[in-house]
Amino acid sequence: MSSLTRYLPAESDTLAFGAALADCLQPGLVVYLSGELGAGKTTLARGILRGLGYSGKVKSPSFPLVELYKVSRLNLYHLDFYRFTSPRELSEAGFREYFNPDSVCLVEWPENAAGMLPAADIGITLKVAGSGRQLEIDAHTEAGRRCLEKLEH
Repeated sequence: MSSLTRYLPAESDTLAFGAALADCLQPGLVVYLSGELGAGKTTLARGILRGLGYSGKVKSPSFPLVELYKVSRLNLYHLDFYRFTSPRELSEAGFREYFNPDSVCLVEWPENAAGMLPAADIGITLKVAGSGRQLEIDAHTEAGRRCLEKLEH
């Protein structure tokens, strides 16, 4: 399996999908979260963190650019490049160290750091669809495919 699509009618469904995805995450994965403002990227990240057992506040890292969560079995970095105007800002900000075999990186607005990020193992696109969200998830590596297969079972 290399892709799947889901309609998520309510915020609770986005959170539940994130929690299910959390069970599939392994250290070293890079997950791109794409979609317009308000599409549900941070809500999905919150669901992933809840699925990993994190009960604290989860906010968009638009202003700090990165939030680190040491949860469960993972170091999870939630990055947001919405405010980036140049891909060079990534190297100047020192974020490369977060992309390592011991961490999971959830990256919002990866297109704003194009060419400077490691390739995604999993790409997730969220779109507003009626009162809900349409989620498309694609695996780009073998590790990503294993995650999607586990998600389907």
